[in-house]
Amino acid sequence: MKRGVNRPVGYAIAMVALLAGWQVLAFVLRSPALPGPAEALPVFVSLLSELLPHGALSLWRVVASMAIGTLLAVPLGLAIGRSDLADSIFAPLMFLTYPVPKVVFLPVLLVLFGLGDISKIVLIATIVFFQILLTARDAARAVPEGAVLSVRSLGAARLDIGRHVVFPAALPDIFTALRISTGTAVAVLFLAESIAGTDGLGWFIMDSWGRIDYPRMFAGILAMALAGVVLYEVIELAERATTRWRRTAR
Repeated sequence: MKRGVNRPVGYAIAMVALLAGWQVLAFVLRSPALPGPAEALPVFVSLLSELLPHGALSLWRVVASMAIGTLLAVPLGLAIGRSDLADSIFAPLMFLTYPVPKVVFLPVLLVLFGLGDISKIVLIATIVFFQILLTARDAARAVPEGAVLSVRSLGAARLDIGRHVVFPAALPDIFTALRISTGTAVAVLFLAESIAGTDGLGWFIMDSWGRIDYPRMFAGILAMALAGVVLYEVIELAERATTRWRRTAR
């Protein structure tokens, strides 16, 4: 039987450790560019009414991007993984294009779609798409052939096998890729909003930096970090709700 602290207690311990480390680092460096939590947290609370609209925009962009990238990548990746012909055609293309840093296309997307939401969403969705695509493809290829044959012997069609065998087996790996993609998506969003934006948390952080208002800047950093944690937890809850069979099988 596994033992350990429950999740809220674990979060509380981690939060105390992070705040203590932050305060010690601020005390050691004694730089105005790194205000301690005792200075930054009150500013964060006082700016909530200003941060909430920017945070809502940033969350919308990340959620929309991840949803689009995932919905496109999962069925395509599973189909490629279960077909030797499709894999022989598309796998080389995937391996050639995946290492290319998609963020370099931001200037092109800005010219094509402007400074609004579309350019940012397309960029992040493209990055998430490739991460999920490769994971889904590899997960589909790793499904035991015996499981497929046993269901096929009962008269299951190709779509039934995909729905009841391949997709559930690949789901844990897909959620793992989604959690990893969360950090990447938030990081790329910050870059996109700071370079080409007039709103969002990325713009808020860089605007504060330009004003040399470091407590305000750290308030924005805290808001973006909180957005990332919320997204991560939502994905964690979704995985627990959709993969309950993993706990019952242990």
